Amino acid sequence: MEEAALAALDTEALIRDASAFVRIPSVTGDERAALEWLAAQAAAYGLEADLHQHDLAALRAHPEHPGEEAPREQLWGLTVRLPGSRPGRIALNGHVDVVSPGTEPWRLGPWSGAVEDGRLHGRGSVDMKGPVISALHALVALREVDHPEVVLMAVPSEEDGGLGTFAALQRDARFDAALIPEPTGLRVVCAQAGALTFKGEIRGVATHAAERLAGHSAIDRYVKVHAALARHEQAVNADVAHPLMRELELPYPLVVGQLRAGEWSSMVPDQLVFEGRLGVPVGVAPETAREELQRVVDAALDDDLPRCVLTWEGGAFASGTTDPEHPWVKTVQDALAAETGRAPLAGVPWGADLRLFTARGIPTVMVGTRGIELAHAVDENVSADELATIARTMIRAIARS
Repeated sequence: MEEAALAALDTEALIRDASAFVRIPSVTGDERAALEWLAAQAAAYGLEADLHQHDLAALRAHPEHPGEEAPREQLWGLTVRLPGSRPGRIALNGHVDVVSPGTEPWRLGPWSGAVEDGRLHGRGSVDMKGPVISALHALVALREVDHPEVVLMAVPSEEDGGLGTFAALQRDARFDAALIPEPTGLRVVCAQAGALTFKGEIRGVATHAAERLAGHSAIDRYVKVHAALARHEQAVNADVAHPLMRELELPYPLVVGQLRAGEWSSMVPDQLVFEGRLGVPVGVAPETAREELQRVVDAALDDDLPRCVLTWEGGAFASGTTDPEHPWVKTVQDALAAETGRAPLAGVPWGADLRLFTARGIPTVMVGTRGIELAHAVDENVSADELATIARTMIRAIARS
């Protein structure tokens, strides 16, 4: 059965569809056109496609709403179902939203979908519209063989917090296992860090630069905070509990990505605003991580000036993990090893939708192509052969379930 499904995989059609899919812009907040195309393509292959609009107001009011960063007025989702011929229910999950192309010029254009020297080019080729097409063609190849029910969840809004998968699981979470083909470097990932975005405002006392001692620079106050943040990052990463995360050079990064301060070069600045991203260790609740960082900032600003109270905006990625000894992990490992000769386990320092499945007790892994460093980068591209490898890995894992 497994070999029959592998033989049925049409790799040329896979790459052709991936190229067409990349050519449809789907920056976070504007994914509908891409989902409509994907629904039509799935239906043309004889699969059950359900394109639906979520109740955005209800999701935003939910106490576990995962946050958002991109503006949107609608939230559309798509499920593609392959009915099963034996017990079991497996989810394949992938996001169709992509980050913006940026301001630097692309050699072939961000929406080219060009295939050149065996690589598919364009925004989303690796992260992760190309892998979504790999999942679609895995379903197509499995149609005529024995398998459990499989549902491909093509979701929006992953890049800014995971609202698409959160909404999809509100509709249907009856899964025995899940696989997400994020770009993992041909490794089986069963642990992911969390990621929280924060913002702080530091106040100072303004005065003329010539009399700066009469004032108090908000920048000088921030320098103390910045040093404290660096020490906190070092402390969090000094004794990493999860064995897969321990193997990473920096499992839980803390970075300040934006600073805004001052109004005039000859004026002591009375305000500085900083924004950043906090890595959350596996097993640590987001609220605990928030409280710890606030204590770090409070301790750094041990003066009589106003306190800096951090605010937490945008996407909120909790951490997530699946037991490396779980049978589903072993099944996916065996499937990947049959394709590549090896299937190392790994943890990753970035947030993903894995944690939304594991929070519901659904064993979940991520396995995908190389090229995570190209995601969100200019000239994003992916190996066409590796897209086929991931499709074949999904076929094997499902057939063996």
